[in-house]
Amino acid sequence: MLTGELRSQVDRVWDSFWSGGIANPLEVLEQITYLLFLRRLDELHTLEENKSVRLGKPMERTIFPTGTDPKGCRYEDMRWSRLKNMAPQEMFNVVSEHVFPFLRDVGGDNSTYAKQMQGARFTIPTPALLAKVVDLLDQIPMEDRDTKGDLYEYMLGKIASAGQNGQFRTPRHIIKMMVEMVEPTATDIICDPAGGTCGFLVAAGEYLRENRSEIFADVKARQHFHNGMFNAYDFDTTMLRIGSMNMMLHGVENPNITYRDSLSQDFAVEDEKYSLILANPPFAGSLDYEGTAKDLLSVVKTKSTELLFLALFLKLLKPGGRAAVIVPDSVLFKTNKANKEIRRILVEEQKLDGVVSLPSGVFKPYAGVSTAILFFTKTNSGGTDSVWFYDMNADGWSLDDKRQPLLNIEKLGTKPTAPLSSEEHIKNNLPDVIKRWNERAGEEKNRTRFEQSFLVSKEEIVSEEYDLSLGKYKKVIETKIDHTPPIQIIAELKVIDERIRAELADFEGILK
Repeated sequence: MLTGELRSQVDRVWDSFWSGGIANPLEVLEQITYLLFLRRLDELHTLEENKSVRLGKPMERTIFPTGTDPKGCRYEDMRWSRLKNMAPQEMFNVVSEHVFPFLRDVGGDNSTYAKQMQGARFTIPTPALLAKVVDLLDQIPMEDRDTKGDLYEYMLGKIASAGQNGQFRTPRHIIKMMVEMVEPTATDIICDPAGGTCGFLVAAGEYLRENRSEIFADVKARQHFHNGMFNAYDFDTTMLRIGSMNMMLHGVENPNITYRDSLSQDFAVEDEKYSLILANPPFAGSLDYEGTAKDLLSVVKTKSTELLFLALFLKLLKPGGRAAVIVPDSVLFKTNKANKEIRRILVEEQKLDGVVSLPSGVFKPYAGVSTAILFFTKTNSGGTDSVWFYDMNADGWSLDDKRQPLLNIEKLGTKPTAPLSSEEHIKNNLPDVIKRWNERAGEEKNRTRFEQSFLVSKEEIVSEEYDLSLGKYKKVIETKIDHTPPIQIIAELKVIDERIRAELADFEGILK
């Protein structure tokens, strides 16, 4: 848990960036990311030095070389441990003129992080601000994965609150719910083809740490966790850097996070490579046929990005692979040929497991579109017997632009510390979604269409032309409204009152 003091320090640094002329929160986070990376390089170099001394052998790899750079600055002076003790102006000169050119060309850290630093630009405007940021970051216990992860999540939250940049961030509690429902395993190869800040990958990693801790006691499983399990693509280089750093600060050593326009013909689709896809891709509308991957158009002929992404997910998944992805509601019910075809494929050729209808305010303040989560398994041979539906009405937060918590923190999220009352459940459906999802092969079969979740047979879905909108199948209890005029009601009440009074009087007479 991030301390209040650390939060307030971050807030002050953020305000300093703002007053210093950097108003774009993505740029703020990008500059902080570069400095975090520099600190990591110094820590790796120190580990190599200690190992060399302990074994009495030369260093296996040297991140900061001996000697000077082309401008005459000693590489030793570029290390975090040296920089943090410099005077602000000297620190500013070394970072701006020497450190950033070094970061762009760094080869000592042969990882995805080094690749993402190749476009690094230094934009911190003043020595005083740089010194303040360095001082803040130096106070973070980097050996504590939870603290540094929480710090970065807190800063990512500032992107979401900034309005136009919020589209890069899916609410963490929705991501966590999706991850807990698909239950990642030690052997999964996970991909988010619209990676953004890598929130889905981070959540999957944290789930495995909490629920599959035996991974880290097995050499092969641990190697897979750090080097092959996590994959993400994005066509925004800033997001690649921020997403990479998010993974690093959450303890993943070398994820595969690369530049790619997932729907473009310029990037070949990696057929059947992944066993789990978690995604909330951007739905920008429509694309030009000429620039769209032909193998995706062969699945569903459309310009609609939401349908093309679904086709992409099916291409990327191995047989037996599963997916949990967010789609706009229109995918569920539109009657044009392309929409019906992608739904037919999910129901007839693959195994559609579930549809969770999300509240329309989940992505506010930057988007009010209604969305749903699709859960499906790639089989290439069908397998859909029935589809589980859940009507989520609340996620624990207000559904207006403010998105304020509706319950105390211990009652929020997927795992409240105490059971929720019926009144609290009305404000937070997340624990109930997971509970009922896990019971869909049992008790859920007995639920009626009047309840919050229920199963619909494949035959009925086919008869409705593969319509997957919850409203098509859910039934609502009709409330009979009394249209009797108020004057008549008052008159009838007076008659009843008179009868009661008369009966009381008779009763009193009997008693006498």
